[in-house]
Amino acid sequence: MPITRSEIVAASRRIDADVRHTPLLRIAGRDLGIDCAELWLKLEHLQVGGSFKARGMFNRMRAQPIPPAGVVIASGGNAGIAVACAAQALGVRCEVFVPETSSRAKRDRLAELGAVVTVGGAGYADALAASLERQRATGALLMHAYDQREVVIGAGTLAAEVEADAGVPDRALVSVGGGGLIAGVCAWFEDRCTIDALEPELAPTLARARAAGRPVDVDVSGIAADSLGARRIGTIAWELTQRHVGASHLLADAAIRAAQETMWRELRLAVEPAAALPLAALTTGVVAPRRGEKVLLVVCGANLDVATLA
Repeated sequence: MPITRSEIVAASRRIDADVRHTPLLRIAGRDLGIDCAELWLKLEHLQVGGSFKARGMFNRMRAQPIPPAGVVIASGGNAGIAVACAAQALGVRCEVFVPETSSRAKRDRLAELGAVVTVGGAGYADALAASLERQRATGALLMHAYDQREVVIGAGTLAAEVEADAGVPDRALVSVGGGGLIAGVCAWFEDRCTIDALEPELAPTLARARAAGRPVDVDVSGIAADSLGARRIGTIAWELTQRHVGASHLLADAAIRAAQETMWRELRLAVEPAAALPLAALTTGVVAPRRGEKVLLVVCGANLDVATLA
């Protein structure tokens, strides 16, 4: 069934007390050397848990009873942190299966939030398999980083906030990993604005799916792999992007890093690489908006080692 705007409105009400209505920073395009009317930066790096993912995780956990075993998820990054934040706030048990490639900093953050952290194999697929086995054994509520209906609906509340604050942008630039964020944006805006999908060259999940005509597994690496490192585009995201995304763009790691540094130097925004893809797309000319356009940049997260900005 298609996701409707009424479901997103209901989710906004459901999670209103749990998440932050994050600021929308509106600046002239020329302030960052972009030839467009305005840049709208949706500052989701200020969200609970440091990323937009808190919206979907709270929505799924609020939408149904949580069993005594609590919740379980496989994640090496932001989704796990968001689930741990939600579980702590709701007073339920949380277990996060992380791959061996997950950073020590993120494992420590999960532990600080009260999650039981279990290393579940070499990569995300191994951690996911381990989490599924644990869920079957315990009956815990299974959480998915991006490919669950409630999670996508929760992500859509971000776009609903943008419209409530400023109207519908002419163009929205959205980073893509597994696709939960762009799926939510598509579900809300539909065809009322141009939506561009942005991926690192070394994690081309949606681009490869489009080339193949179906979701396929891809090898992922590079600067943003800890948050945009899904090996396959989600089923929900695939369906929604097929309908509502006109263009999918790839960006080099060097351009992403440069945009991340620009956001710190010019705007004092300390964000993770995944959050810098929208600006990178504009500064490199990969996306060239019309002069009069109002362009939304979703600044999706801030779970980074700030020393890397130096």
